Amino acid sequence: MSQYYYLIASLPDLSLEDNKLNYTVASFKEELYDSLTEKDKPLIDLFYLQYDNANVLRLLKDKEADIDPRGKYTAEELSEYIAVLQEGGEVHPDTFPSYLSSFVAAYFEGSEENILWEDKLAAYYYAYGMKCENTFISDWFAFNLNINNILVALTARKYKWEVAPLIVGDTPVADALRTSGTREFGLATEVDYLEDLIKITETPELIDREKRIDTLRWNWLEDATFFNYFTVERLFAFLVKLEMIERWIALDKEKGNQLFRSMIDSLKNNVQIPDELKK
Repeated sequence: MSQYYYLIASLPDLSLEDNKLNYTVASFKEELYDSLTEKDKPLIDLFYLQYDNANVLRLLKDKEADIDPRGKYTAEELSEYIAVLQEGGEVHPDTFPSYLSSFVAAYFEGSEENILWEDKLAAYYYAYGMKCENTFISDWFAFNLNINNILVALTARKYKWEVAPLIVGDTPVADALRTSGTREFGLATEVDYLEDLIKITETPELIDREKRIDTLRWNWLEDATFFNYFTVERLFAFLVKLEMIERWIALDKEKGNQLFRSMIDSLKNNVQIPDELKK
């Protein structure tokens, strides 16, 4: 296992309450990525691929769209891969992740009706991450999938929406959320942070709710990397924390509440609500 003594020792300590940063997710990729071993680079790529996911969705909707530069691939590269797949060709998985190729191919086939492509891509991405041979990173993807699915299920139950169509992925937790009608979805002994999430959904202010979710994630990272002092796991956790702080610095309370209300409205618009519930 590679040890990054100097690199990690040079990184600043982070707190979720930080209001300024010396490093950014983008600067890490530009300045420090080349310090990684060839074996560890694909593990860090798994973090940056979240931006490529968003970029692929943008380019599928608009070939001229601006993309997030934090992704692994340039706009030209993504456009080239998309064009090849649109023509029915193949892209080698060493060049372009297999889950993205599968997603783009499915998008152009367009065989599935009433699908949210963002959800389908998320399902592909989480499944890809959970197959990672690095246990910490695989567990991180599973943890986030569970959090997102449970929060969606709790929100759907609150507004009396059908839960099953909103759940992403094919895991035991996802299956339980789709099928169980109990308060805890039959997951009380399977998910030790379930009660925390239930309490979080009861928080009235949306921005405070999101901060508590990030705190839950932050604490998970702290616990999971406690004995990983100078390894790639510590670098991955650093990037995740950095991304959280960047987001909070860019988000004041008023804008935050507007953002999350728009997210709820978007979710409502994508759910078939019975007429009697609209009254």
